[in-house]
Amino acid sequence: MCSSDLLAHAVKQDPLAFRLRNLKDARLRAVLEAAAKQFRWDPAKKPPADRGYGIAGGSEKGSYVASCAEIVHDKSTGKVRVARVVTAFECGAIVNPDHLKNQVEGAVIMGLGGALFEAIKFDDDKITNPRFSRYRVPRFSDLPILETVLVDRKDLPSAGAGETPIVAVAPAIGNAIFQATGIRLTSLPMVPKGLKS
Repeated sequence: MCSSDLLAHAVKQDPLAFRLRNLKDARLRAVLEAAAKQFRWDPAKKPPADRGYGIAGGSEKGSYVASCAEIVHDKSTGKVRVARVVTAFECGAIVNPDHLKNQVEGAVIMGLGGALFEAIKFDDDKITNPRFSRYRVPRFSDLPILETVLVDRKDLPSAGAGETPIVAVAPAIGNAIFQATGIRLTSLPMVPKGLKS
């Protein structure tokens, strides 16, 4: 799912440390560090056997995001649940922090659906789930603890916040699933019917 994690795993390095060691973009570095600090990322601390931690970051339309995700994998049922997502977001100077936080958290929730179970289903040439009653979207019961860190760069012009916060959600979840199960998932949705390890 995330090439940085694949490389970090290949050289047996912590995913965050690997990124920071090889990253030249100061803005991306800043959101990775902010998300990791809030998440309390610690390479020396391994999660419990049924849990996994993942991190991912990216940039789109002049703004930067990093997310840390914690997942819980029930080995008996295969169910994967996202327990917590910490997102750090920087889009230059922040004009309305409350609105921006809502935008970021809405994008994270939307990203959960695409990462875990949202899919248009086909039978031959016909869509079999054309209505919301048949199309699975995130419900309140799916929502993890959401924590948002806004990185305010008053020295930079404001950039868009509409799409960027979503880009790190699926990779962070995929990396957390890999840590918990050893299974690297590379297509979305990752676990529409659970995951048997």
